[in-house]
Amino acid sequence: MTTILVTGGTGTLGRLVAERLRADGHEVRVLSRHAQPYAVDLRKGGAGLDAAVAGVDTIVHCATAPGGGDEEAAAHLIAAARRADVRHLVYISIVGVDRVPLGYYRTKFAVEGLVEESGLGWTVLRATQFHDLPARLFGIVSKAPVMLLPARVKDQPVEVAEVADRLAELALGAPAGRVPDMGGPEVRTLDSLARAYLRATGRRRLVVSVPLWGKAYGGFRSGGHLTPGLAAGKGTFEEYLGRRFGGGQKV
Repeated sequence: MTTILVTGGTGTLGRLVAERLRADGHEVRVLSRHAQPYAVDLRKGGAGLDAAVAGVDTIVHCATAPGGGDEEAAAHLIAAARRADVRHLVYISIVGVDRVPLGYYRTKFAVEGLVEESGLGWTVLRATQFHDLPARLFGIVSKAPVMLLPARVKDQPVEVAEVADRLAELALGAPAGRVPDMGGPEVRTLDSLARAYLRATGRRRLVVSVPLWGKAYGGFRSGGHLTPGLAAGKGTFEEYLGRRFGGGQKV
């Protein structure tokens, strides 16, 4: 039996990774800011982090904070992993972090570099956005009578449970370096995804695509965040919406 630490283990992805590893009979420690007995703020490190990592064979690093602090958190985690002689560090990143000049993407790419230079055995998986991200976006913009969306942008959302399965598989294997990216089964325009969301929620809104500007928008418009040749995911956006919303009432 392997002892595995999952950071961000109460989050959308980390919780599923922990469940899969436990189902396979492994001892799983869940680290997050509020999960006892390993309640640790990775951005600060400290004795609690050393206790969480002690005796661990593999770390699956899912913790992230879009508001900032990921590089500091990774540095503290790597230092603790070195002290504990951890065999394998698995990191989940995002497709396009080296191609789309968005601040959060730059941070994820920088963390990839820290992992690669850590001196530990390491594996990095990049995945496209989970289904719940466009769903959250559409939930916000559909509050108005007209849904305004970035023009000429596509997305390739992937089922988070499938990414969790892949991470669990990687955690149980040998360090593999940068593994092939993982994308959802379909590359879709944002307006087609938005209309699917409206059908699922029973809402009627006018969908309007609006040209934007800036380097980050250009990166998304050019498809830097997509991986159509590595569409390993099977679950579609409509299937996700069906599970989440069923039939919606008209609003």
